[in-house]
Amino acid sequence: MYHFFVENSQLTPDFKNVEITGNDYNHIANVLRMQKGEQFSVSIRDDDEGKEIFYEIEEITDSSVIGKLCFIEKVGNELPSKIYLFQGLPKVDKMELIIQKAVELGAFQVIPMSTKRCVVKLDEKKAENKIKRWQAISEAAAKQSKRAIIPEVTMPMTMKQAVEMAKSMDVKLIPYENAKGIEETKRLIEAIEPGQSIAIFIGPEGGFSEQEIDLCMENGIMPITLGKRILRTETAGFTIISWLMYHLEK
Repeated sequence: MYHFFVENSQLTPDFKNVEITGNDYNHIANVLRMQKGEQFSVSIRDDDEGKEIFYEIEEITDSSVIGKLCFIEKVGNELPSKIYLFQGLPKVDKMELIIQKAVELGAFQVIPMSTKRCVVKLDEKKAENKIKRWQAISEAAAKQSKRAIIPEVTMPMTMKQAVEMAKSMDVKLIPYENAKGIEETKRLIEAIEPGQSIAIFIGPEGGFSEQEIDLCMENGIMPITLGKRILRTETAGFTIISWLMYHLEK
């Protein structure tokens, strides 16, 4: 079943009807060629309750699709913990893949980071354009995976800014090749409780510098290993979010 995100203004106060317009209207009417009587579901943007509302197409006009309410379900598709992915800016278009898969796996927010070994450098104008593109990828992935929210992709920040932002989070982890064995990683992940906020720091292709690792450890960010093999930057984040999803999801 196809899933869309809507504003409160598109719904009647009792949720009895929804009006789909704009790009989603075009997708339903002209791309999917859905017909009267077919069903779809929606989530409300910025709705912390995570409701999924199911509608049946009642009418298709020249500019909108009108749906009538079937039922409302609190599906609980969101993980019980908010995962913040602090991602060192990678080369080429790897960030698009990272955002797409992180959203599918349940990340709450993606924070691009400029670190010492980042090859990519974004000025403010380039960053604004990139963020628009990355946010659109996040929304598409949220629709595909039936998320109740659209995870935010923030403006890029420095490593120092990222560490400062993570200070208030409950659990802070950074994969590092010199970290202790996998048993220590397992212990740290298994100690995480539902509801705790989790920061994950992933370096760019060249990894983090020793000074950056020291900065993290000085601020309570725990080094972990992801196994005996060296993972690419676009693989490391998926790996740890997958482990967290397995541990936290009920």
